[in-house]
Amino acid sequence: MAKPEDTLVIETTKGRVTVEMRPDLAPKHVARIKELARKGFYDGVVFHRVIEGFMAQTGDPTGTGRGGSGQKLSAEFNTEPHSRGAVSMARAQSPDSADSQFFFVFDDASFLDRQYTVWGRVIDGMENVDKLTRGEPPAKPDKMLTVRVAADAA
Repeated sequence: MAKPEDTLVIETTKGRVTVEMRPDLAPKHVARIKELARKGFYDGVVFHRVIEGFMAQTGDPTGTGRGGSGQKLSAEFNTEPHSRGAVSMARAQSPDSADSQFFFVFDDASFLDRQYTVWGRVIDGMENVDKLTRGEPPAKPDKMLTVRVAADAA
């Protein structure tokens, strides 16, 4: 069982998704995700890119896929596979351009291995990720209603 300090609870319009964060794999990314979650940065943010059989991307407060928190992170590529349930950072062309956007992997995406930073894995609620409305962007996108570190729950 994941420690509450390393567990992210995401309430979406399709239901709850629980992520075990992996500071052993990507300590700076996990620290930044926690910081943003604790500020409420992710609350109300849409899933702006949801591709059947591939992934569901979120974390851009503008909903366009071009926004972020304004703080770039250095890559922490690791050997964790981009398999079903992996949670990984989105980035631009530069390896050190990850910011606040991340994605959930629906199916095998091993072609991303060691090129994107995996920082967690869905441990409960993957069926709710599967229910997200598809599109680039979806016509009526689903949202993350709240994102909380489990240790902070009342």
